[in-house]
Amino acid sequence: MRVKPFVNEPIMDFTKQSNVDKQKKALEQIRKKLGKTYEIVIGGKKIKTENTFNSYNPSNKSEVVATFYKGTADLVNKAVETAAKKFDEWKNVDPEDRAKILFAAAAAARRRRFEINAYMILEAGKNYTEADADTAEAIDFLEFYGREMIRYATEKHPLTPIPGEKNELIYIPLGVGVVIPPWNFPFAILVGMSSAAIVTGNTVVLKPSSDTPMMGRLFYEIMEEAGLPAGVLNFLPGSGGEVGDTLVAHPKVRFIAFTGSMEVGIHINELAAKVQPGQIWLKRVVAEMGGKDSIIIDENTDLDEAVKGVIQAAFSYQGQKCSACSRAIVDKSLYKEFVTKLKDEVEKIQQGPAEENHYMGPVASPSAEKGILEYIEVGKNESKLLVGGEKAEGDGYYIKPTVFVDVDPMARISQEEIFGPVLAVIKSKNFDESLKIANNTKFGLTGAVYTKDRKKLEKAKNELLIGNLYFNRKCTGALVGGHPFGGFNMSGTDSKAGGRDYLLLFMQAKLMSEKVTPGKTKKAGK
Repeated sequence: MRVKPFVNEPIMDFTKQSNVDKQKKALEQIRKKLGKTYEIVIGGKKIKTENTFNSYNPSNKSEVVATFYKGTADLVNKAVETAAKKFDEWKNVDPEDRAKILFAAAAAARRRRFEINAYMILEAGKNYTEADADTAEAIDFLEFYGREMIRYATEKHPLTPIPGEKNELIYIPLGVGVVIPPWNFPFAILVGMSSAAIVTGNTVVLKPSSDTPMMGRLFYEIMEEAGLPAGVLNFLPGSGGEVGDTLVAHPKVRFIAFTGSMEVGIHINELAAKVQPGQIWLKRVVAEMGGKDSIIIDENTDLDEAVKGVIQAAFSYQGQKCSACSRAIVDKSLYKEFVTKLKDEVEKIQQGPAEENHYMGPVASPSAEKGILEYIEVGKNESKLLVGGEKAEGDGYYIKPTVFVDVDPMARISQEEIFGPVLAVIKSKNFDESLKIANNTKFGLTGAVYTKDRKKLEKAKNELLIGNLYFNRKCTGALVGGHPFGGFNMSGTDSKAGGRDYLLLFMQAKLMSEKVTPGKTKKAGK
């Protein structure tokens, strides 16, 4: 099968009124469907249970986006057993045919792009560009992983020749996988983890985030539209305690793909490590668990560009990206000027309902709001508040963009992941100290360095223990194929999503060796 080389899906330009109009029209259409109830889907069959839960619009916290039937422990067993039975069939489907389904799903997502964006705007509180970038990344994952599966299936994997033997190495799927995505990239990461597992020949039980379950439902619909057989993907929303933990512990689950907080990631890793009765393997855990990401501003840099990059990385999508800049480490020679420029720019940020396409919208949920406001109070006791530091007006979970200055590198707001619009600014004596400060947390996900000094860039390359390190640009905005994404230490297992080795995490290598008897050499004919 020949396919065109992979290229990233362009993000919609919402400075064009025609695109704004299309997005507003999609929002109007989606509003007619709000409050609809959606079933669990196992083996293609829709299932209702006694209990339901709602997803809400964080821009207007009383507005119900959708209602979902709540999964149970019994349905966990049903879903895993269904997926296990289907695996025996799906693993034997030609890899190119599996890839074709991903390509068809990408085409379906393009057709439904503004609809997907609209649900994300209402359910996740993303503005138009952030929602569209999320959808575009999901399309990228489908296209990229489809091509990667074809590559793995068709390329011969080099082995050292051994006389008298014919040797072959292939990659085969693992089995039943559990996919537990986050709410902050509710479509892209969900699609990426799920499609990687599916295209490699595994079957999946998907437990979407309870804050953004509609994104999981849309993906299920798209994969069904693309021709994915029933039972390969099973949709099971529910609580982390009853559904999530039961899935992770199930003896027939072979792997777990998770993106979320460090605390939940550690819990999943511990639970998955325990061998259950009847379990015949050690489970594989693919985890991305967040970060405490820094941008270093050296004395020799374009200060305006640095300020712009820090603001974009710290406050786009309300700072709710695992790659978001939560610490700006600034050389003392530029510190005062940086703080002045930063304050001026932050005070210009407009905030309001995501549906109205403000630069900043609400944080995701009441629990997110509560946790962020608690950290803001901690910050007020630890350092100096420059701007923000309180709720903003509105009926949603709005928190003003908040900056603390003169922050001690070991302060709580400098060490613990806040996951909200809170930036700590730290003064550094010199570049070497900046590097030490950037390395002083338990995380190692993303970071950036602004400097014109090539020697300092080379030193940063060598010394910063960061999975995705950027120079003279912001630390957010990783692109599939170009920026394989994943971090070190408590940022997870460095899974490098969107990279050329990611699919290996969902497969295992099988070596086949055949003894070859040398044949008799025939004489050439006359």
